[in-house]
Amino acid sequence: MKAESLYINLLKRVLSDTVRDDYDPGVEDGRGWPPTGYTMIGLKRLDNLQMCVEHVLRAGVPGDFIETGVWRGGATILMRALLAAAGDTQRRVWVADSFAGLPKPDADKYPADLNDTHHEMSDLLAIPVEQVQANFARFDLLDEQVVFLKGWFRDTLPNAPIEQLAVLRLDGDMYESTMDALVNLYPKLSVGGYAIIDDYGYVESCRQAVADYRQLCGIRDEIIQIDWTGVYWRRTC
Repeated sequence: MKAESLYINLLKRVLSDTVRDDYDPGVEDGRGWPPTGYTMIGLKRLDNLQMCVEHVLRAGVPGDFIETGVWRGGATILMRALLAAAGDTQRRVWVADSFAGLPKPDADKYPADLNDTHHEMSDLLAIPVEQVQANFARFDLLDEQVVFLKGWFRDTLPNAPIEQLAVLRLDGDMYESTMDALVNLYPKLSVGGYAIIDDYGYVESCRQAVADYRQLCGIRDEIIQIDWTGVYWRRTC
């Protein structure tokens, strides 16, 4: 096995907290919150992210990478590591988050979020931007190819200076957060690029936002299951 593959495989274990002998089995498939890990998405979704990134690099699909909703930064750290392993010095990784948890539901505008309680979990979900930056630095991956977008998606994404994307990973849980990301970022996704939705199988409001946007834009690309909650599709037109 090549050194790059060994590095990435070990990194995924560290990021997901499954490198420890005593890890909770729920962490492995993304059903638990790792106490000392950097992501809660589990190994299958990390594997999927790696596949998508490596494919667009091999195929020459133009564009940067972004995750909207990053928690401790694990998925975006993996994106940056994959660029480093491939020797790509041009693409950027966009790290978009409020770094203050999730917003209170705006049920008048987004009825699907009426009973959403994610905003009540800020003690677990709100990771300061300085901590996420420190997490990148811990792996020697904090540099000019990593760009942080701090704030609510409705405020940061409409004017974000992103020209083109090759991988779009959404992990915003709510209808509002998912729709804000799709409306402002999906038009920038290159043909041949990947859209990944983390909460599709777990959060009904997220799934509804995806369905509404796809219907509105006439998107017919096949939705492919990753694990019990994550899905993705490749943009074909």
